[in-house]
Amino acid sequence: MDFRLTEEHEALRTSVRDLAREVVAPVIADHYEQHTFPYDVIRQMGKMGLFGLPFPEEHGGMGGDYFALCLALEELARIDSSVAITLEAAVSLGAMPIFRFGTDEQRARWLPRLLNGTALAAFGLTEPGFGSDAGGTQTRAVLDESTDEWVINGSKAFITNSGTDITDLVTVAAVTGTRADGSKELSTIIVPTGTPGFTVAPSYSKVGWTASDTHELTFDDCRVPAGNLLGERGRGFAQFLRILDEGRIAIAALAVGLAQGCVDESVRYAKERHAFGRPIGANQAIQFKIADMELRVHTARLAYYDAAARMLAGEPFKRQAAIAKLHASTIAVDNARDATQIHGGYGFMNEFPVARFWRDAKILEIGEGTSEVQRMIIARELGL
Repeated sequence: MDFRLTEEHEALRTSVRDLAREVVAPVIADHYEQHTFPYDVIRQMGKMGLFGLPFPEEHGGMGGDYFALCLALEELARIDSSVAITLEAAVSLGAMPIFRFGTDEQRARWLPRLLNGTALAAFGLTEPGFGSDAGGTQTRAVLDESTDEWVINGSKAFITNSGTDITDLVTVAAVTGTRADGSKELSTIIVPTGTPGFTVAPSYSKVGWTASDTHELTFDDCRVPAGNLLGERGRGFAQFLRILDEGRIAIAALAVGLAQGCVDESVRYAKERHAFGRPIGANQAIQFKIADMELRVHTARLAYYDAAARMLAGEPFKRQAAIAKLHASTIAVDNARDATQIHGGYGFMNEFPVARFWRDAKILEIGEGTSEVQRMIIARELGL
C-alpha cells in the first residue's frame, strides 16, 4: 500500500501548514490565555475552504475527501489544537450529519453557510452523567401532532461550537419513543440557535483547548418543526455511531499533529538551549528521547492513514479507526510530557507552545470515545 501523498494532498498540506504558521501561530497564545474564540482565524480558514474540504462542490464544498480534512487537522494541530478541534467538530460532527442524513431541503438550507465557514454547527450527544453511555440518553423529544412540532426537554454537556456568535444550529440526540422490545428509540433533531427553550450555558473553564468553544445546553419545552428530524426516526443511534467512527480518524489526525508539534518544538529547543558548554541536543539522552517521540508520531500517522484509506475505499474501518484514535491519543500525551521535560522549567511556562500542547493532550484520550471505549471496540471487532 502506497502512503505517499498525491500532488493535490501535498499541496493542501503545504498551504494549511503555511496558514497555521503565518495566521494561527502569531495570535493563538493570546486567545488561549484570554479564553477567547479566534473569529478572525476561523474566517480565514473559511475563505481557504477548509470547512468544505470533504464535501461535493454541488453543496458548496471543495470536492475533496475525508483524508484531506485529516491532513488539514494534522497541520493545524502542529501549531494549536483549539483551532484544529473547532474545524474537526464543525465538519465531522456539525455539517457531516446533515450531509449524510439530511433531506435535500435541509442540505440546501444549512450546508452553504456551514461549508464556507461563515457558520458553525454542533452535535449534542453527551449528557451530564452519561458520557460514554450514549444508550443512557435522557433528553426526550415528543411529537406534538396538534402543532406538528417536536417538544424537546433535557440537557447536553461538553458540546463544542455550540455557543459562538456564528453557531447556526445544534443537532440533538433524543429519545423519541420506545421500541417493541422496550429499548429506547433514539433520533436526531436539528435545533436552530435562538429557538425558544434552548439555552446555552456560559462557557466551561477548561484546562486545555481554551480558545475553542464548549458549553452545556438545556432544552425546556423547546419546540422545533417536525421537519427538523434528521434522517429516519429511530435511526439516531446508528447515525451517530457512523459519525463517531469517522470522527475518530479525524481526532487521530489531530493527535498526530499535536505530537508532531512536540517534536518540532523539542528539536528547535534542543539546538538552541546550551548547558555545560554545548547544545542539549548533543546529549544522547535528549537525542534518544526525541527519537522515540518521532517514532511514536510516525507509527500513529500510519495508523490513521490506514483507517482513512479503508474508509474511502468503502471497506470496514471501525477497528482501524479505534486503533488509530487510541494509539494517536496515547502518543500525544507521551510526547507532550517528554517535550515539557526537554524544555525543563520553560516547558512549564505558558509562553512556550509545549506548555499549551501539554494542557491540550489529555482530552484526546477522552473526547469522541475514551481510550477504554476504543479498547472495547477493538476487542469486540476481534470477536471477544
